[in-house]
Amino acid sequence: MTVIYLDTLFLLNSCMDYLLLLCSARLAGEQLHRFRMAAGGVLGGLYAAAAVLPGMEFLLHPVCKIGSAVLMVLVGLGASRRLLRQGVIFFALSCAFGGGVLAIGLLGGQGLSIGGGLVYSGMDVKIVLLSAAGCYVLFALALSRVGRHTAGNGDLVPIQIKVFDKEIHLTALIDTGNTLSDPLSGKQVVVADTHRLVDLFKQGEGPRREELSAPDRALGRLNTGRWRGRFRLLPYRAIGVECGMLLAVRVDSLLVNGKDEGSVLVAFSPTPVSDGGGYGALIGAISGK
Repeated sequence: MTVIYLDTLFLLNSCMDYLLLLCSARLAGEQLHRFRMAAGGVLGGLYAAAAVLPGMEFLLHPVCKIGSAVLMVLVGLGASRRLLRQGVIFFALSCAFGGGVLAIGLLGGQGLSIGGGLVYSGMDVKIVLLSAAGCYVLFALALSRVGRHTAGNGDLVPIQIKVFDKEIHLTALIDTGNTLSDPLSGKQVVVADTHRLVDLFKQGEGPRREELSAPDRALGRLNTGRWRGRFRLLPYRAIGVECGMLLAVRVDSLLVNGKDEGSVLVAFSPTPVSDGGGYGALIGAISGK
């Protein structure tokens, strides 16, 4: 007869589910909402603990398993606009993880086991937590090496944006696929996270987040006072977007690696440009690289 300790079952499944959610977001190139992911992991741990209680065996039914997994994805990854993509990655990683645990069992390992779709270990709870922390460190190191952009290889450059008496400093990714340019000057357009640009504006001057989905309606409000004539709409094409419009503002100067590129357009990205917060803007083939 196998004795199951609820605290170990809860902690182990919570940690594993959190890591699966984290990995899904990283692989999908999404921003990491760690609090939501932790909540999703806790939800998975609670489900695992409840499923082994007397009279709760119905929770192990495939429909309940799928429902709990979907709910966990909604809680942990629901802030993403690409929820379906992350959900598919999450289920794929879960299958891969299950196969890995079974492989360890076939090799004679006694650390982890799967029963009814739940992960369990007979190890002391402290060892379980230390093992989970070690897995996270290894996981973070591995992903940081995959597709990482660094300043050392020239992918990332410091930029400085100035307008009127305001200036902000950002880290930008040199994106050769970014061919968005100003049709009048021919200069490359900087595409930046909207929340990184708020310090360029006084209260009420900048665009509201809800206006980015319909920027043509915001021009009348924005192009007033000292900002008259600075805001423009830029047509763009991207994967899944045949003909979209970006709101852009003309700034007084852009410094790339300390070199002044003069007055350029800076576009407001309606979605995060970074895969994890390592940079806040995209630039194309600017001579300051």
